[in-house]
Amino acid sequence: MRTSTSTGIWLPIFAGLCASLVSIGLARFAYTPLIPSLIEAQWFSANDVVYLGAANLVGYLIGALLGRPVARQLGNKNALRLMMLVVTAAFFACAFPLSMSWFFGWRLLSGIAGGAIMVLVAATVLPHVPAARKGLASGAIFLGIGLGIAGSGTLVPPLLSLGLQATWLGLGALALLLTALSWFAWPSDFLHPVVAQETMPAEPTPRGVYLLFAQYAFMAAGLVPAMVFLVDYVARGLGAGAHVGALVWVMYGLGAIVGPVSYGFLADQLGARSGIRLVLVVQAIALGLLALTQSFLALALLAVILGSFPPGIVPLALARVHELVPEHHRQQIAWSRATVSFATFQALAGFAYSALFNASGGHHALLFIIAAGAIVVALLLEQAMKWLPAPIEQRCCAN
Repeated sequence: MRTSTSTGIWLPIFAGLCASLVSIGLARFAYTPLIPSLIEAQWFSANDVVYLGAANLVGYLIGALLGRPVARQLGNKNALRLMMLVVTAAFFACAFPLSMSWFFGWRLLSGIAGGAIMVLVAATVLPHVPAARKGLASGAIFLGIGLGIAGSGTLVPPLLSLGLQATWLGLGALALLLTALSWFAWPSDFLHPVVAQETMPAEPTPRGVYLLFAQYAFMAAGLVPAMVFLVDYVARGLGAGAHVGALVWVMYGLGAIVGPVSYGFLADQLGARSGIRLVLVVQAIALGLLALTQSFLALALLAVILGSFPPGIVPLALARVHELVPEHHRQQIAWSRATVSFATFQALAGFAYSALFNASGGHHALLFIIAAGAIVVALLLEQAMKWLPAPIEQRCCAN
């Protein structure tokens, strides 16, 4: 095992950070500050650009479903390498807007790779990390998402001064560099124990796991509007321009950097269950205020809070899985299902919000209010679960 030395611990963590940075931080979030420019440059219409953003979310769902089957064929390490190469290729391909279907296909593929990586990365890295450092390691892995968001906010504006094609090529070059740097840092696969455990009898799943699946799904629905429309809201909705929109996105990125570490700290100090409650309350309030405010300072502060949510909730939800499920193989299965739940609602929400945005004539505030409602539902689900009669709960939890 690679846990015998400090270098052996941090090399896999570094690889995981690179994977989340490339596949989610850049592949998904770098698209958001590009939306106004894609419309202004007339690469695609405003309606098409919004649906192209949703393509990545649909791909994420497909990847979450395919991640474990692909890993069984190739091994986790090779599957992760392949997915990073797919994301890199997608960046280069998007530099050439040959058609709507071409662009949609590559955005879809980048989402597939991101979903597969999200399912596999923690399960690949964390077994090589001592138990006392798993929380820190989990936060460090998903810090890559925050770094990617912040990087997209700081890299995309200067790249755009060179043109849209140069921007996509520059993002592809960065993804290729990170893929190369992480190539030999991935740990060895634990294939035989996993195969052996596949034949073990199924055990009842704790009811709290199903609650987490449902909460995680509504969290996904709640984070989509700010994730996709924040820059466009500031730049075009409020008329502040692309520059101010980019500045607000940088603040969103700063929040994304802080998110994994601070949310992991909450899990350690309060427990994952209480941490999730607190985070949901804060996010619901922030989304409600976002729909009401036009002050730059207020928008910047809200962007930090909202930006902490997409990457921060991942280690918090993963910590909740570890609280509820004691054995590693079952943890991996539960996390895969949680990711599928998240991805399903994220994809559905992506298209639903896009359709509503177009039908309402570009009403951003309406989307933020609906998102706040989704977060409130996630918060109330825990109370609703307590009202279920015991026999129904037992049937729900049976495999």
